[in-house]
Amino acid sequence: MVTVEVIIVPTPAETGAVAADAIEALYRDRPDAVLGVATGSSPLAIYAELAHRVSDGRLNLTRATAFLLDEYVGLPTEHPERYRNVVERDFVARVDIPTASVHGPDGRADDLPAACTAYEDAIMDAGGVDLQILGVGTDGHIAFNEPGSSLASRTRIKTLTSQTRRDNARFFGDDVEAVPRHCLTQGIATIMAARHLVLVASGRGKAEAVHQLVEGPISAMWPATILQMHPRATVVVDAAAASRLALAGYYAETYAAKPTWQGL
Repeated sequence: MVTVEVIIVPTPAETGAVAADAIEALYRDRPDAVLGVATGSSPLAIYAELAHRVSDGRLNLTRATAFLLDEYVGLPTEHPERYRNVVERDFVARVDIPTASVHGPDGRADDLPAACTAYEDAIMDAGGVDLQILGVGTDGHIAFNEPGSSLASRTRIKTLTSQTRRDNARFFGDDVEAVPRHCLTQGIATIMAARHLVLVASGRGKAEAVHQLVEGPISAMWPATILQMHPRATVVVDAAAASRLALAGYYAETYAAKPTWQGL
């Protein structure tokens, strides 16, 4: 049984617009809400749309707080692919959220387990995440929770799979060996504690992961399938990423008939 809301749009840019609609509605009602931000290619369309809306005066993030999903272990503070720097470049610098209000796990800490515990505590102290942006890996990982990850996991250190390192090599000059082998990541249970999950995906390369996420059995082998257990999970995909969905027509009909007052 399908338990996530699936929204299929024609293009990757439109995935960003739909997700931005949910974020704009959240901050209209709660200017101090907590946003979960993600890195990678999938959220870029969201951040571009949010930048336009802040510039146009439709959206105000000055009272917002944000938490990153994950961080590489050991990258120098100034490294352009350190996720704190990526989020600063792709999101923070383009909107009006204060830099000091954006938090990430400390991948350079001497005591990594303690840093993970401190990050969990910081999220809880902030009242939890109201809306978490997610992407999905080609192997079904969310954040850096690789296949086989515990569905009850919390923020911890993880070893990246060879597949994920190959996928991320494009950010490191196509040099797989330059991609760190370890990361700190929010656990699956940490992610599931957010009040609204909004996952975006585009491209045919994500089609199998999206199919498993929405229509497959819940399994640690496809970590994203846990979203089927969330009370409010929205999956926004372009036509290419939706190409493996058996019930694509049904999802389109359901979304077209959705009352406008429901929102996302």
